[in-house]
Amino acid sequence: MREFNVTGRCLKEKHYMVDISEKIRQIMVMIEKGQYFTINRARQYGKTTTLWALEEELVKQGYIAVRISFEGIGDTPFESEKKFCQNLLEQIYDELKWHKVKNASLWKTKSVVTFKKLDAFLSAACKNKKVVLMIDETDKTSNNLIFLRFLGMLRDKFLKRDREATFQSVILAGVYDVKNLKLKMVQAGTHKLQDGEKRINSPWNIAENFEIDISFSVPEIVAMLNEYEKEHKTGMDIEVISKEIRACTSGYPYLVSRLCKTIDEKFEKDWTSSGLQKAIKLIMLEQSTLFDDLFKNVKSNLELRDLLYSILINGRSFSFNANNSGMELGLLFGVLVQNGDKIAIHNPIFELRITNYFSTEKEIQESKLMMRTPVDAVTQGNKFNMKMFLEKFMKYYYEIYNNRDLNFLERESRLLFITYLRPFINGVGFYHIESETRNSERTDVIVDYNSEQFIIELKIWHGEQKHEKAYDQLVAYLNSKNKTEGYLLTFDFRKKRAKKPSAKWVRKSKKKIFDCLCV
Repeated sequence: MREFNVTGRCLKEKHYMVDISEKIRQIMVMIEKGQYFTINRARQYGKTTTLWALEEELVKQGYIAVRISFEGIGDTPFESEKKFCQNLLEQIYDELKWHKVKNASLWKTKSVVTFKKLDAFLSAACKNKKVVLMIDETDKTSNNLIFLRFLGMLRDKFLKRDREATFQSVILAGVYDVKNLKLKMVQAGTHKLQDGEKRINSPWNIAENFEIDISFSVPEIVAMLNEYEKEHKTGMDIEVISKEIRACTSGYPYLVSRLCKTIDEKFEKDWTSSGLQKAIKLIMLEQSTLFDDLFKNVKSNLELRDLLYSILINGRSFSFNANNSGMELGLLFGVLVQNGDKIAIHNPIFELRITNYFSTEKEIQESKLMMRTPVDAVTQGNKFNMKMFLEKFMKYYYEIYNNRDLNFLERESRLLFITYLRPFINGVGFYHIESETRNSERTDVIVDYNSEQFIIELKIWHGEQKHEKAYDQLVAYLNSKNKTEGYLLTFDFRKKRAKKPSAKWVRKSKKKIFDCLCV
């Protein structure tokens, strides 16, 4: 029986897999054109699985496919040109032998001990042949001078390919795009230039941009779940659940597979919206390499952290700027995505994990002030009293933060609300922030608690006219969710604001809205 896989390579006979044949077809077009490129995507984004599938297709079409990696072989191959050249050719020989390539033994030579000799050997070995070299996990080697000089040699051969034979295509796979690594090393003072090397040259400036989307689309998820349903006959609505999985993951391959595996193995094959929400709740708590890397990058890069905070907590919107290091790193690590001329968090699960991270930080920072209301004060059985919760929050906010600096409150108020909310719903409920409505003036928070769903719009007071507009926005959103009741929580930061918090029920366009003014 097959299963969903979230570790290592996916195998058709063992795992339920997305059909990536269309992506492979697009990559083959690049190879047929003789292009060199890097498949640089975030951790656990399906790069290795893509290379395996590409290798199979290359062999089918008569190419000589060579897939190698320098991961896990230690530092010895990078101690000298001789050791690098010998290791490279040994790996290539092993691949050719595996594929039963004629005259593979020619690559098993001990005479190639310098890059100059390697250059000549490759010209002879690749003559009248279509050899494609794929190097996986280049992040492990791309800061190594020997490896960068090897890429420089390949670059020079690429530029002379009309005069001498070389690889048909070279593909590097890793998180980083290595186009400018050598330049960065020179700037950092870590690169000792060799005779004849130019300080401004990049080892990979001949590479084409890789713009093929390798995330999982709705039709691809549908096809995978169709294979699953043939074997398990759960009766799921495949189209609906596929759209929901895509919506909460934006097609991030690891997250798609992780959710499917969790539903299948942890929640008795509950392929419903409820089962998906339970799977998301579990993933929100689990440790994994993906999330370990995510928060390592957030913690170690202040500009990225500040950018994420501005987007998630302050509702700021930013135009894409290729020269902004925070944006560059966010895109590189897969935390951010470019939507037109704007940037956004890649997917709602990342949004929640990072928001929870900031919320936990705030809870620790404000621990002496966090006077908690007992959870059972707003829960009765399986019911959550949102009206009472908001009243408790307003009272708490007024008593603890009323005298705080207004700039602090405007910057932190929404995070304080989420920090206050989480303990009341943890273990039973679930919240998420609607990305489409998040901005500096408005944020919609949706809380699911057992079978109930509550829609809360968080606003900053900008006058009566804007407040009336907030009603209209909330009514429209309630209509889109087929809800008759909603909650409007407005933070008032005016110097001449009301002296006490207030709340009342109002009716707007046949909707019942609990209107709260937080001061």
